[in-house]
This record gives sequence, C-alpha cells and structure tokens, in this order.
Amino acid sequence: MTEILLFHHAHGQTQGFLAFANELRAAGHVVHAPDLYNGNTFTDLNEGVGYAKEVGFGTIGERGRLAADGLPNELVYAGFSLGALPAQMLAQTRPGFKGALLFHAAFPDSEFGGSWPSEVPLQIHMMEDDEWATEDLPAARELVETIEGAELFLYPGDRHLFADNSLPDYDENAATLLMQRVLAFLKGVE
Repeated sequence: MTEILLFHHAHGQTQGFLAFANELRAAGHVVHAPDLYNGNTFTDLNEGVGYAKEVGFGTIGERGRLAADGLPNELVYAGFSLGALPAQMLAQTRPGFKGALLFHAAFPDSEFGGSWPSEVPLQIHMMEDDEWATEDLPAARELVETIEGAELFLYPGDRHLFADNSLPDYDENAATLLMQRVLAFLKGVE
C-alpha cells in the first residue's frame, strides 16, 4: 500500500479524475485528492486554464503545499497537467517522499529552485503529439536524462487529458496502459 497525494487538472475534480483516484484506491492505495479549485469544475479546458490564471498559479501551488500539511512525508506526489505543478514542487521541496507521477506535464527542475532529489523515482506520461504538452516535453526529457531511473512514457496520439474518462480526450487504450504502468511503479515504491 502506498499513500498518494493526487492533484487534478485545469478542469477541476471531474468525474474521470475522481474515477482515476478510486481505481488507485481499489488497488489498495490510500489516495488524497484535494480540490484546488474550491468546488469549481469546467467542461472547457480553456475556461479551466483561465480560472487558474485568475486565481494565480502561485496560489494553486500554495493550495497544493497546504494540502500536504498534516500528511506523512512518505508520499507519492501525482498530478494531472496543472496538478503536476504542485506535485513536482512538493517532490522537489518536501523531504522524504517516495516518488512522483506527472501526467501530461513536466517542468524544468530549476522551476522549483533546485535539482531532483537523488534516487527518488519519477514517471512522466504524455501523448507524443499533444499540443498542450509540447512545451513541457523538453523539460520531461531533461528530467529523465538527469534522474537515474526516471521514465518518460510517450503514447501515440495528440490528446491531452487522455486518462480522464469523463473528458473528450479520453483514450481507453492509452489510459489502460498508463494505469498498468502506474500500478507497477507504486508496487516498486511500497
């Protein structure tokens, strides 16, 4: 059993995001899935991104940091797209974590003031032609090149939030493979 702090994407806590969290729970893991949007959800990705900009990415990151308060340090941080921001920030700034899962996004390690902690596992999952992830792909590749054992999985296609079964970008085959890889990763960090 692994304890996971999972952050949602710019649509908010959609039914598909919550289903993903529940699938991890059904596999025996403890999953904390805080709402960084105070109950707001958006059917349109651009509206969700607009809301995040209005609230401020710094505020989103701070809400993620506060969500970790009171939880043990030995967590796996995970985030979908926008949620990769607080997940990666916590991974690089909060000691004692077990690993990180970044879905659909990644940031240069310099974004959070330093390098990745040594010997802490990382998986990044993106579609190879996703226009939203295009600017993040170089950072993902750099992380994988500089972190021993880090993995980048590129799935065929151009969808962004392909693991959320409540969104039009959902891709069942890619989402199934992603979940298999995530469960293997979590078994390896228990």
